[in-house]
Amino acid sequence: MLDPRVTRLAEMICGYSCDLSSSDHLLIHAFDIPEEAVAEFVRVAQGTGARVAVRLESNIVRRQLMLGMIEANASLIAQVEKYEMEQMTAYIALRGSHNVTELADVSGEINNLWSRVYATPVVFQTRVPKTKWAALRWPTPGMAQQAGMSTAAFEKFYFDVCTLDYRKMEEAVKPLVDLMNRTDRVRLVGPGTDMSFSIQGIGAVPCTGHRNIPDGECFSAPVRESCNGEITFNTVSLYQGTEFSGIHYKMKDGKIIHAEAGANTAKLNEILDTDEGARYIGEWSLGFNPYVLHPMKDTLFDEKIAGSFHFTPGNAYDPPGGNGNKSSIHWDTVMIQRPEYGGGEVWFDDVLIRKDGIFVIDSLLGLNPDRLG
Repeated sequence: MLDPRVTRLAEMICGYSCDLSSSDHLLIHAFDIPEEAVAEFVRVAQGTGARVAVRLESNIVRRQLMLGMIEANASLIAQVEKYEMEQMTAYIALRGSHNVTELADVSGEINNLWSRVYATPVVFQTRVPKTKWAALRWPTPGMAQQAGMSTAAFEKFYFDVCTLDYRKMEEAVKPLVDLMNRTDRVRLVGPGTDMSFSIQGIGAVPCTGHRNIPDGECFSAPVRESCNGEITFNTVSLYQGTEFSGIHYKMKDGKIIHAEAGANTAKLNEILDTDEGARYIGEWSLGFNPYVLHPMKDTLFDEKIAGSFHFTPGNAYDPPGGNGNKSSIHWDTVMIQRPEYGGGEVWFDDVLIRKDGIFVIDSLLGLNPDRLG
């Protein structure tokens, strides 16, 4: 019997996030998702009148494909999938995984090749700017294990987080968007962190359930050459199949001039050397989902943690919210500033706007967990 929570999630994604109608061509792209769940998303999407196409993939198959990847093969796949994406007005990604490190033995060289030859034209140049899209993970025992929870408890958490009242959040974030649009200088302070940059003229974009699910952030980007200082991240980041902890950057005139991550320092620098734009920051964002409180090594969840921010080496989104930086990587790396994670402060033009993860000015109090939860 189909879990009714799946139907509720499909209805929210199709009806609210992507706002599907009879004018839409939708691609549902599913990795390792139960077939009955994919079928329910198809049924709900068809109910809107949208024309639906489906692409089913497997991470085990993807691993083998990547192990033997050459540039000509990546180019062929990119041509096919770019054409497919150009026919779509909407895209829903359902990303499951039986093993979150399935791709861990794919070399950095191949990952960089794939990012450059496939991700740049298909994802960053076509899907992101030209479709209504929503991307979400799928709850699995492996994700529950990452989160330190039982499977049943994690599934409840997952559906609560993914189907919260995003319309309420959409209203609550408006004062923050206005404030960020008027802000020049940002300063981030915390353990091992004192970073300053400008967001003047970049613009702010609220994320309240229309793209990544779960949602709950407002992003902008530093003026490309404006970052100066150092930053130390207190969450483990899983990227290209490798776990990175204790990531520390020193930045000068916008560029990461020193990067370390313990035993994976060499791998970190290999990723940051993918291309010229990889050592510049393409996104900066404040997270405020009231139900996501602790990291689980999954970016779509971790970047929304209440009282967090994330910093993103690599590609920027198009304006508003983007600074023009181009790269084939986009790596959201999270710092939590609540007291149990060491605390921290966010300053806008020398005014303290968030302390220890809690917004402290009147216009932003509606974004705190006690109001959104």
